[in-house]
Amino acid sequence: MDRGELAAVIDQTLLRPTVGFREGGAWMDAQVGLGFATLCVSPFLVPVAAQKLAGTGTAVCSVVGFPFGYCNTETKAEEARLLVELGCAEVDMVMNVPAFLEGEDEFVADDVGAVAAAARDASGGEALLKVIIETGHLDPEEISRASALVVEAGADFVKTSTGFGPRGASVEDVELIRDAVGMDVGVKAAGGIRDGAAVLAMLEAGATRIGSSSGIEILDAWDAGRVQ
Repeated sequence: MDRGELAAVIDQTLLRPTVGFREGGAWMDAQVGLGFATLCVSPFLVPVAAQKLAGTGTAVCSVVGFPFGYCNTETKAEEARLLVELGCAEVDMVMNVPAFLEGEDEFVADDVGAVAAAARDASGGEALLKVIIETGHLDPEEISRASALVVEAGADFVKTSTGFGPRGASVEDVELIRDAVGMDVGVKAAGGIRDGAAVLAMLEAGATRIGSSSGIEILDAWDAGRVQ
């Protein structure tokens, strides 16, 4: 893997709740041209990101139902539609974890399906949907079951964590998700991934995308030969 290939699997992320237009815009300017898969930004920053990333190889990503996932399905679907219309190519939604934990699988599937339909309708079928199952709230059996459920409902990726939950991603989470969904579905590891060694471990476990707020530091470490 070379530096460009590494950058191309990273969703460089800025979802801190205190970041506004000025700080967010300056942050985006610093990422342009680095080759990240996406910049994942707060919903209100999507129009700024779409303008700054136009014509680059980096797409715009944002979040739906973030970070708890328990808002109404109609709200999530409308948020996804609007984000795509504003320029998002990828949407990361949070699964309704409390409904899942109570065994309301049909409700969870309908929730995911509504967001998938809204995003794809708004994009002509082009938008990708990642569903965050928040593995820190789930046991291993639940991680496997949730992964299969959201893929069946329309997810293109299963994502481990929001970064705001009880813990971030683990290698074991990624292995469980990959085993549950097979090789034709994306797996995004996110939450607490701050160095190149962690990125490589997640990729080895089966991740195909990495969410991190430390993308530049990871690339700098790669350039300096500090990633083994």
